[in-house]
Amino acid sequence: MAENIARVFADAVATDPTRPLLTWYDDATGERTELSGATCANWVAKTANLLVDDAAVAPGDPVGVLLPPHWQTAAVLLGCWSVGAAVVQGPTVVQGPTAPVEVLFTGVDRVGEAADWPAGERYVLGLAPLGLPLREVPAGFVDYIAEVRGQGDHFGAYPGGGPQDAELLARAARRGAELGIGAGDRVLVDADRHPDPVDWLLAPLVVGASVVLCGRPDPARLADRVTTEKVTVSLT
Repeated sequence: MAENIARVFADAVATDPTRPLLTWYDDATGERTELSGATCANWVAKTANLLVDDAAVAPGDPVGVLLPPHWQTAAVLLGCWSVGAAVVQGPTVVQGPTAPVEVLFTGVDRVGEAADWPAGERYVLGLAPLGLPLREVPAGFVDYIAEVRGQGDHFGAYPGGGPQDAELLARAARRGAELGIGAGDRVLVDADRHPDPVDWLLAPLVVGASVVLCGRPDPARLADRVTTEKVTVSLT
């Protein structure tokens, strides 16, 4: 198995760049967003270019992420791993602040928490349908969507990967086996029950599966999606 997350992602895309790689549902809003491998790779490349060109992130630098499972979160995480950054999932009310990070990504619902975390550049995500930018950007933050859209469409991932890659991929391989995910599977994931990106993102990527990720899920709709999305494994 590769010890480089960017390589694993590139291999997953190369299998068929046109096939759905990540499909996102938000049952509270009715949103459905489907990303092919090629589209997902484009968002990842733009995020990586944003980190390197605008935020001067170097391999091994810590990047904080205060985001729920979401298709934009996938772009952020994979962009971070593409530049060799060390992703820090963030402080909690119980734990208190973590060490400073070079860059911080947060959702609008956590800007108060993010403001107390020592960071250089701070990007906020509205996680709106269709990837729309925010109408009002909180003071001290930059709108991720507004900034990332102007970045380059291609990025040459660092061949050595980051300091977390080997451990995360090993965990992902174990979780994939535990969850019964195999090559070619279409995996339905309840984001509320599986918030760890090792489960909803990396485990499927490692084995060559695609994901149907459901946020704020309606149990009745989850059952229907097994048929409509041709689901073969359900993590609900």
